[in-house]
Amino acid sequence: MQYAAAEQAWYMPAAAPMVAESAVAQVERLASESAVVVFSVSSCCMCHAVKRLFCGMGVHPAVHELDLDPRGRELERALARLLGGYGLAAGASPVVPVVFIGGKLVGAMDRVMAAHINGSLVPLLKEAGALWL
Repeated sequence: MQYAAAEQAWYMPAAAPMVAESAVAQVERLASESAVVVFSVSSCCMCHAVKRLFCGMGVHPAVHELDLDPRGRELERALARLLGGYGLAAGASPVVPVVFIGGKLVGAMDRVMAAHINGSLVPLLKEAGALWL
């Protein structure tokens, strides 16, 4: 009995129980954890293209596959809200890929490709610490 009492006195849970975070908060947290973050769907050709673009530049983004995440649909709706409602309408095209660089929203594939073509993507990657050239 005295051992049980001593054990209870020293018991301290490793962490407080987590309160479920909102989908937008989760997106913002995940986006801030790496220099380059891509929210993707594993079967999406545009997602594959943006991942190949970064890998071809020597950048290895953190990739979050929404179709493999239990909260993927919620996260996709949160991403659509962050993009200004794009993709929220019924029958709208998918929101992904969505790219964050340095914790800041760059946007979908069109914005990433425009930044790549106009030369502003490399400075963004350097500023975020994802590219050292």
